[in-house]
Amino acid sequence: MPTPQRLQRIAERIQEEISEMLVMGEIRDPRLSGVTITGVKVDREFAYADIYVSAVEGSQRALEILEAFNHASGYIRRLLADRIELRVFPRLRFHWDPTPERADRIERLLAALRSSTSTPGASEQPTAPDESEAEDETT
Repeated sequence: MPTPQRLQRIAERIQEEISEMLVMGEIRDPRLSGVTITGVKVDREFAYADIYVSAVEGSQRALEILEAFNHASGYIRRLLADRIELRVFPRLRFHWDPTPERADRIERLLAALRSSTSTPGASEQPTAPDESEAEDETT
């Protein structure tokens, strides 16, 4: 049974290698332009590697991107098996990762809250006197 640290190292290596394949053009599918590998999780038996992907455009292209990855999964698995030495290389399963979209939505909500609190009436709140002013009043 592999240790959790070993599983994590293998997952990170798979993520690095697939990202490099995308950047270097080893996977020549135009549907995969602008895709980011956000995470990889390998199960304890090395049967499956769950690969989480996202794109700049958001979830509009999710089905197209997942279809392209599933179509190329055998090719990607073979390239990975050549680069990462494991007795048995796990099967690749691709999943859409909505985390970047959620983070963007939260950022927009926070920006809207910041802009709504910076209204002109909000700056007229009383402030505490400075220490130097407090000393002048006591003497």
